[in-house]
Amino acid sequence: MTYLLALDQGTSSSRSIVFDAKGQLVAQAQMELAQIYPQPGWVEHDPQEIWRTQLATAREALAKAGIEARQIRAIGITNQRETTVVWNRNTGLPIHHAIVWQDRRAEPTCVALRESGLADTIQAKTGLLVDAYFSGTKLKWILDHVPGARQQAANGELAFGTVDSWLIWRLTQGAVHATDVSNASRTMLFNVHTNQWDDDLMKALDIPASLMPSVKPSSALYGEIAPDLLGHPIPIGGVAGDQQSALFGQACFKAGMVKNTYGTGCFMLMHTGGHFQTSHNGLITTSAAQPTAQPEFAIEGSVFVGGAVVQWLRDGLHAIQGSGEVQMLAQSVPDSGGVMVVPAFTGLGAPYWKPDARGTITGLTRGSTVAHIARAALESIAYQSAALLLAMSRDAVQAGGASVAELRVDGGACVNDLLMQFQADLLGIPVIRPAVTETTALGAAYLAGLATGVYQGTDELTALWRAERRFLPTLSSERASGLMAQWEHAVRQTTLNRLQPLDAPTQAAPQLFRLVLGHAWPNAIKRGQHG
Repeated sequence: MTYLLALDQGTSSSRSIVFDAKGQLVAQAQMELAQIYPQPGWVEHDPQEIWRTQLATAREALAKAGIEARQIRAIGITNQRETTVVWNRNTGLPIHHAIVWQDRRAEPTCVALRESGLADTIQAKTGLLVDAYFSGTKLKWILDHVPGARQQAANGELAFGTVDSWLIWRLTQGAVHATDVSNASRTMLFNVHTNQWDDDLMKALDIPASLMPSVKPSSALYGEIAPDLLGHPIPIGGVAGDQQSALFGQACFKAGMVKNTYGTGCFMLMHTGGHFQTSHNGLITTSAAQPTAQPEFAIEGSVFVGGAVVQWLRDGLHAIQGSGEVQMLAQSVPDSGGVMVVPAFTGLGAPYWKPDARGTITGLTRGSTVAHIARAALESIAYQSAALLLAMSRDAVQAGGASVAELRVDGGACVNDLLMQFQADLLGIPVIRPAVTETTALGAAYLAGLATGVYQGTDELTALWRAERRFLPTLSSERASGLMAQWEHAVRQTTLNRLQPLDAPTQAAPQLFRLVLGHAWPNAIKRGQHG
């Protein structure tokens, strides 16, 4: 049989999955990744731990599948995007922790870019809004703050990469320094029209060209992994950022098709084909996973805190012992009782783009319980995703297309039936969960299979896609609109909040109560009086 191995390096864990040629999951392995919070708004990972856990899960997945590396036709890599790694080319060692996509420390650089009048140029060339979310400003921060980094970069001693580049470098033992167009498009340094690093943008952020990886299509031969790692050399045939990979794995190959991934954050993409479409509703344009050198695009909206709000319920409020308990706790009450949780722990992403927003819990009454808060936290994932799709539908209609007809879903939280039903109710369209929900890894495997002749084209992949369940809306459009209005009201309150943010999951419930009972109480009363 033919097998494909997908390396899925995410924000909270590293995973490896073996698929057969029909796209069926054969075996998988997963290891949690430590989150590092040096200070509020900062999030880091240890690049060495990323590498160790990814290699360990690859070995474990092969062992679970009962196959040898020589039976793997190709490897596909998919990864958390925007997370920035800089390492020394000679030693192979990182010069700083990886700065994670959620990290906000580069916001002062973004302010300077906006004030210099570069925002429109950056959006026109890259499709992106100026925000600390993207890799370019993170890279500048490392060069500016790590002693000696600027001089080493000038000497050509350093390499930059998103997580895919770091893994490719380690897998090939330094022989290949490369990335794909989908990851490159997330740096704010890449011209998506020409598929080249942009000299003017590099100069604006003072980034030496010697740092940058070469850029290839998402489906291409990147090189072979060193034979001593898994026991046999295997070609790396597919690379894509996790959300573009999920769009590909969901067989969303045509303009107008939309998927939403429910992971640590939530990421919704609508394929726009070969058309570069600028959003007028707070979304961004990004390169889609490209099987060939021909540019393909997508409109995207990103929610910074999606499934991570469940981790906060577990680790911060200690409301649950394990993430799997959240549905049972939320279902113990018929609704949220008017409680709204806006988990703006690291600001709000699309379509709001409010970096100064902070998390709020509103609508509390004497009858509110931890179950109401849990349900409101879970529902916040659906509310944020609904705001994205409504913005996306407006963009589609304004561009002369039709409004979105259905939403394909994937990611860890999509297994939660309560959440998926509520999502369908808010949107008023079917929400479709596929038979294989590991579509991020599947997309990487498909890209690798295309590059190595396992598949002949995307029509073959479309035929492999299967739905597992369709969630149909049950609420009236008036009721759904009313709920969304309540959500938007709660979002407006987040920028009034100037208290210490609840952005580190290590913060325990007693800190919340001290916050409420201490000096913050009069300010909270004032905000409540203003709605």
